[in-house]
Amino acid sequence: MDMTAGGTPGATRTEAAGSPRRREPRPYSGTTDAVGIVVLACCGIWTLVAAAGRSARPEGTLLAILAVSAGYAAGRILGALLPVLAPAAAALAVLALVLVPPTRLSAHPDAPPLGYPNADAALLVLAAGAACCAAWAARGRGWQVALRLVGLGAAVTALALGSAAGFAAGVAVTLCSLAAARMRQRLLGLCGLALAALLAVGGSYAVAVDALPSGLSESLTGQLTQPRVELWHEAVDLAERNPLRGVGPERFTDESPLQPADAQAAESPQSAPLQLAAEQGVPGAALLAVAYGWLLYALWRSPRPTPVVLTAGAALTGLALLASVDHVLSYAVVTAGAGYLAGLATARPLTDEPRDAAAGDTNTGAPRVRRTER
Repeated sequence: MDMTAGGTPGATRTEAAGSPRRREPRPYSGTTDAVGIVVLACCGIWTLVAAAGRSARPEGTLLAILAVSAGYAAGRILGALLPVLAPAAAALAVLALVLVPPTRLSAHPDAPPLGYPNADAALLVLAAGAACCAAWAARGRGWQVALRLVGLGAAVTALALGSAAGFAAGVAVTLCSLAAARMRQRLLGLCGLALAALLAVGGSYAVAVDALPSGLSESLTGQLTQPRVELWHEAVDLAERNPLRGVGPERFTDESPLQPADAQAAESPQSAPLQLAAEQGVPGAALLAVAYGWLLYALWRSPRPTPVVLTAGAALTGLALLASVDHVLSYAVVTAGAGYLAGLATARPLTDEPRDAAAGDTNTGAPRVRRTER
């Protein structure tokens, strides 16, 4: 029987002060956003430092930083006002841009919307994440199922474009979203996503420096294609010769020792981390890692329910995996989409979240309660 003063049998009460409690992350605060601003500012400043005194072109990187910032701000605002409609509309807009043009699924290099099938597939991965985030925020089983089908449709569309990696990433995002309902601690899930990104980047670097066993290296080279692996070799070589400032933003083609006939294939190293290492030195690649780490930290501190946070984290990590083997981050629309999804996942909605999304979430600031037996 509950003997607490003023209590009645079967009543609920918060745990007594001093009793052991599960450690929770501190509430999301402006400090987290301030750190993000500092990280992005450092990325922009270092881009200018790497370009100083050279015939470099830092505008592309600066545009990507601006796109991420604008997308994040839009996501924070719309995610607070329209936590269901904002991600759902974004997912449907991406699908419409991909499916509506009559020749879109021909996989032609110049097909809209971005003129590069793998970049379109990266957008579809983000669309899958946005649709699944909207499903967790929606009320009603019918809407939730419909939105998850939209996410799965985005993954299938990526396969229709010829991107097996985009299809795999989209399906993984959908499955992770479903599994997130059973994840009690978001920190564990976010650590798993960080490990996946680390393995992808480490694997691409290992292939670039021939650090893998011969059989495995040949197998991966066959999947990645020999020209891509050769570009990675050149990127690592340039980074080793210019470890501090690199060769300058957008100067990989100028410094690459490829023959003129291969110049078109050398527009970038086909890997965001290796491209930054070659063009902006080790600090440039390190700042990219810091930006991704801040993103995971912001998701950990997010006021949104854990399923929403892990779904967005899975989609953004899927984009990171694609960026480790292709130059999809060279498209400002993709970086803006990534910022938009991150903003949605860290916004504080003005309305209450559905119970099924918040059920079992041990990462909110609310006190835990327990029911005492008679």
